[in-house]
Amino acid sequence: MPSVSAQEQWADALRSWAIPQEILDRAPESPWTLPPDAFAESARLALEQPPTPTHRLALEGLPVGGRVLDVGCGAGAASLPLRSRAGEIVGVDQSPAMLREFLALAGTAVTATAVEGNWPAAAALVDPADVVVCANVAYNVPALDEFVTALSGMARRKVVLELTSSHPQQPLNWLWHHFWELERPEVPTADTAAEVIREALGVELETVRWTGRKPLASRLDDRGVAWIRRRLCLPEDRTEELAHLLRSRDSGASTELVTIAWAGQA
Repeated sequence: MPSVSAQEQWADALRSWAIPQEILDRAPESPWTLPPDAFAESARLALEQPPTPTHRLALEGLPVGGRVLDVGCGAGAASLPLRSRAGEIVGVDQSPAMLREFLALAGTAVTATAVEGNWPAAAALVDPADVVVCANVAYNVPALDEFVTALSGMARRKVVLELTSSHPQQPLNWLWHHFWELERPEVPTADTAAEVIREALGVELETVRWTGRKPLASRLDDRGVAWIRRRLCLPEDRTEELAHLLRSRDSGASTELVTIAWAGQA
């Protein structure tokens, strides 16, 4: 019997995260939308705080005046902190609103270019860079092998990929059970992603596990609770109940992140 590839495991695991249609039909709002201002807040904090392992690994491969490509850039939290060394930062994102935040935060401190598109199709719209960064996008990508192959093909020196150690929605699993009696998966993980990269590219990986700030999906301020409520397909009148439950299990402001880096193939 043929073995299942890491890519097949990854894609199957992501499919298991689909929200059942009967729950979606009862959702008063779309569970998918994230506010651009939350990404802008994360990017501003990244500019104010010390470099993360993701930034340090990217800087190791970036020559003075070099070119950075940020895939799924959001507001630029992964790339804008590199502006002291970069000559140009190119941000690719499918959201025009995110790209506006990216350009606004870049300001005049670095030459910044925004490219609207979905990766890897958007690879045709950009030129190779010295360093390619991609943060907190992988769990949205079923065909991760094609995605990372395109990242590698655009990097002259290094690719730096950041993701949470487990699926970013995993901390909400107990709430899905509470409100909907729905069991949620525990896979895939960053380890699965690393196996997909090795399988697809045959490269040696440098992996750093570290503790970072929780994503919006796990935070307990009003905006975070509102987003979690929408993500759980709950009506607004369940907000107080949800906030109480979240605070009863608050595990702090940090989460485990994993940064995976490898040599580019451009």
